[in-house]
Amino acid sequence: MRIAGLLLRGRMSAALFILAALCLALPAPSARAEGESVRPEVGKPLQAAQEAMKAKKFQEALAKVREADGVAGKTPYEAFIIERMRGSAAAGAGDNEAAAKSFEAVIASGRLPAGEQLKLIEALAGTYYRAKDFAKAQHWAQRYFKDGGTSSSMRTLLGQMQFMSGDYAASAKELSAEVAAAEAAGNAPAEDRLQLLANCYLKLNDKAGYAATMEKLVAYHPKKEYWADLLNRLQRKQGFSNRLTLDVYRLMQATGNLQATADYMEMAQLALQAGVPAEAKRVVDEGYAKSLLGAGAEADRHKRLRDLANKQTADEQKAAAETEKQALAAKDGNALVSLGAAYCAARHFDKGIPLIEKGIAKGELKRPDEAKLHLGLAHLQAGNKAKAVQILRSVRGADGSADLARLWAISAA
Repeated sequence: MRIAGLLLRGRMSAALFILAALCLALPAPSARAEGESVRPEVGKPLQAAQEAMKAKKFQEALAKVREADGVAGKTPYEAFIIERMRGSAAAGAGDNEAAAKSFEAVIASGRLPAGEQLKLIEALAGTYYRAKDFAKAQHWAQRYFKDGGTSSSMRTLLGQMQFMSGDYAASAKELSAEVAAAEAAGNAPAEDRLQLLANCYLKLNDKAGYAATMEKLVAYHPKKEYWADLLNRLQRKQGFSNRLTLDVYRLMQATGNLQATADYMEMAQLALQAGVPAEAKRVVDEGYAKSLLGAGAEADRHKRLRDLANKQTADEQKAAAETEKQALAAKDGNALVSLGAAYCAARHFDKGIPLIEKGIAKGELKRPDEAKLHLGLAHLQAGNKAKAVQILRSVRGADGSADLARLWAISAA
């Protein structure tokens, strides 16, 4: 997954950090603090610097601050005021290094009220972030929260800082908490936060964490590329049964990821092998309608596949009554489940769903979770969304059926 585009667009811009520095309530250089004062030879150039900053003449302000700093015998209070003024002027001038150095000196002085100190720490974290010194940016962001800060923007920035500094585990922890908080509040987690969390898990080679995050992405921000990623990884998951490949193609089709000629050919052939020719016919017809089949060097092959799907569909319809009779007479429910699935593939849900249910009730199924998966899918395709989700959430198969059921349930939301 690409990291480009995950940076915080607009949230922590240079303008915000300049504002954070300038919005600090700067005292007049002649003001007293706990009996302390600024001497005229220091105060006069600082007053000039303050006026220059109001006019956005930051280089001129820095020159005046240097003039004040050159006065001999400065008191601790005068040094504090000078550094505070220098930091604001440097931030306005875009001199991140100088601004950061001055801000650190101001914080270290311990002279700021708690509220103003938090604002300055936030600005300092942002200054280092802009300078791409992510380790220091992370340090000051953590200090911000340690000192009682609550800014959601800073919380967002912290996860980004941790990622950029290579601390993927810490970033994942921070982002996971942010996502959980959004969900607990009934809100959709931001797409860029989920993207970044997925990237953390990729860096950590945490396949389970990555898949879970991708599932949140398709749930809250459904895009076919997210679905494609999930389905591609599902088929490579240890323990996934190739028998469920057709079910993967069904979900590909439902999410707009059935796009290539080869996909249509493969899905149709899998449907024929699974004994659902009506589905194969529908897939082939869609391929022809989209001009993906019926043209090119393999047009004859496409036609043979369509002819076969049509023939098997017709044969299935002729034998339907006898097939149902035999399925009902069988000792187990396997034939009923298969027949019901075939009816549902032909979109005869009123006939197919009850047969699948009878098959499940009769029991002794070879693959009971797969049967429930297909029953849930049938209800979903028939428009019974609530019933479908209820059934799909009950699937527990370790062969991939539970994963597919969960994804179908997500797609139904």
